[in-house]
Amino acid sequence: MLRFMKNKILIPLFILGALAAFFSFRYSGGNDVTEQKEGLIIKTVMRAIREGHYAPREINDSFSAKVYHKLLDEMDPDKKLLTQKDINELKSYEFKIDDEINNGTLEFYRLLNEKLSTGIDNADTFCKEILKTPFSFKSDEQIQLNGDKLEYAADENALKDRWRQYLKYRVLVKYEELKKDRDENKKDDKAKADKKAEKKKTDTELEADARTAIKKSMDYYFKRQHKLKEDTRFSIYVNAITNNEDPHTDYFPPADKARFDEMMSGSFYGIGAQLREEDGKIKIMEILPGTPCWKQGELKAGDEILKVAQGDSTPVDVQGYEIDDAVKIIRGPKGTEVRLTVKHLDGATKVIPIIRGEVQKEETFAKSAIIQGDNGPVGYIYLPEFYSDFNKISGRRCAEDVALEIQKLKAANVTGIILDLRYNGGGSLSDVVDMGGLFIDQGPIVQVKNSGTAAMTLRDANKGIFYDGPLAIMVNEGSASASEILAAAMQDYKRAVIVGAPTYGKGTVQKIIPLDDFADPLTRAKFSSDQNEVADGRKPASNNALSYSGLGSLKITIQKFYRINGGSTQLKGVTPDISLPSTYDDIDIGERSNKAALKWDEIAPASYQVYPRALNTAALAADSKKRIASNPTFTLIQQNAARLKKLQDDNMVSLNETAFKKESEEANAISKQIEDAQKKTTPFAITNPKEDMEKINLDSTNVRKNMDWIKNLKKDIYLAETVNIVNDISKQYMKVNMGTGMK
Repeated sequence: MLRFMKNKILIPLFILGALAAFFSFRYSGGNDVTEQKEGLIIKTVMRAIREGHYAPREINDSFSAKVYHKLLDEMDPDKKLLTQKDINELKSYEFKIDDEINNGTLEFYRLLNEKLSTGIDNADTFCKEILKTPFSFKSDEQIQLNGDKLEYAADENALKDRWRQYLKYRVLVKYEELKKDRDENKKDDKAKADKKAEKKKTDTELEADARTAIKKSMDYYFKRQHKLKEDTRFSIYVNAITNNEDPHTDYFPPADKARFDEMMSGSFYGIGAQLREEDGKIKIMEILPGTPCWKQGELKAGDEILKVAQGDSTPVDVQGYEIDDAVKIIRGPKGTEVRLTVKHLDGATKVIPIIRGEVQKEETFAKSAIIQGDNGPVGYIYLPEFYSDFNKISGRRCAEDVALEIQKLKAANVTGIILDLRYNGGGSLSDVVDMGGLFIDQGPIVQVKNSGTAAMTLRDANKGIFYDGPLAIMVNEGSASASEILAAAMQDYKRAVIVGAPTYGKGTVQKIIPLDDFADPLTRAKFSSDQNEVADGRKPASNNALSYSGLGSLKITIQKFYRINGGSTQLKGVTPDISLPSTYDDIDIGERSNKAALKWDEIAPASYQVYPRALNTAALAADSKKRIASNPTFTLIQQNAARLKKLQDDNMVSLNETAFKKESEEANAISKQIEDAQKKTTPFAITNPKEDMEKINLDSTNVRKNMDWIKNLKKDIYLAETVNIVNDISKQYMKVNMGTGMK
């Protein structure tokens, strides 16, 4: 064990075992087995929240209204299933859901389910009828794509017209794609030769092909809706309740919990992108570090997957697909190519080829590189997450690994170090404390507070500083939780300069509770004994019998973090000392965009002393601002940010072919300009620490992985500017005649 490493600091989590006594009840009444079980789940979830949540909300009319509106937004986000007449009937429950929650009844949920089922049947009929007739794209018609800005359709005729507009938009998008393919004729040589004998399709024929493609997609969508399981809709209902406590308190039914565990394990095959379904769309939730799509570099969080192709084969339109079904066609044999047609957040569309590979957990470990700066070599450490293997005595810990990387960089005589926490969603709290201790000489790192108790200060207790040279920490909107704790502590100490964009703002910690552990054992026994009978369609032995397949789990918020200056990292996150332009500058994202997020507050500051070599961040920011102003790529990013904000505020899209094509070309033009500008940037020299070369050169796979990583770093304009900032920090150190002070 290295001299500077500390014992693990374990946070005493809220003891929830005592809650079991509160769950010792038997649910009775009614003969419907499913309804009884769902009532039991609601009661169990709400009791767990009341007793275990950091700040449980009062279940009253106000809470009821929030659940009501959230559920409508979740179930019918684009207002294409329910009419105003339906809403008038449902509205009588707006302030009654709290009573149903307390009583374990589900009248509103049942009525909404019934209305949605009817709406889906009607919409299916509408679509089949509408898509029989060709569309004309010559009128000046427009469509509003933001459901929040739409009123509910007055009646079924108005609802049918809304579907007509939507289908016209979908067909127009497909039609323009087909025309572009026809006109550009981007085929291989053999395809071009075959094409000579083949007559090019007319616009009329392409419009018909577009309608056929969209009909196929919509047929799949409605097939999926018709087979949507009861427990899936019920999970949406439960999460509309739990997410109104806070965004990170979630209910997992047994199947979802199993998928969650698999996702969190990091050991699966695929391209390395976590997907989510949003309003019937397949979107990228997260790019896993070190995976095939991360190395390819073009797929981003928030991108919508429109189509999937196996190499050169015909793409499959996946709009309306279930997540599991989309994953099945995205995954494939190792070494084969999948081509994703994606729509970026700025509206631009692109075909992204990705070679499938194994998603390895090894790729998430800390690693370093050496960048040649103007004043000498600059060290770079990439930390994708705050990992820690508590199940093994000798398991990997990120604090120890980062310390090892620092040792390598010090041996290379770097003039400063960059710690990259961009898109680092957090992890081990004890490692945050230990890692913070590498850069300071004793002192508090973070304050942690349970509900109704005094805050506990977690400190670095070891004397001495492992690294005391120039330090910059890179963050962005994806840096959350543990990343924010470390960045905030180093900022409060004025030990490091924080560079990038405001962080996510997640200042809370969650624990996963198996709900089965809190159900009455007698009820669980009755569940199990009657499970086979219910599964076979036979009547349970008694009216009170419940089919037991597991109640699922609850991820519940139990603690809150605070900076050593007393401010919470919740909601506000960490504001960088030096801001770099981002595509999302003008848009509220992260925790602060969620109305149910816990509020920011502050407590008494901890006792700490500012670092003796406190940085003049104002001077550093001024110098960086001058460089950014003269950098054409950053200028284009700022223009794109303004355009994205405009798109968010005004989601009207023209259904006129000429106007639509112009809008699409404008969206693609800025993205192309940014891409071209980055290509013209002079790449800086990057090498690996000599200690890593033996491992890198073990086989061609490692060599290729390393080359891909270095290649991506060379294209990173944010990293390039951070290198400049570290050079400026080095100059500040030299001016006060202190040198770099590395030990």
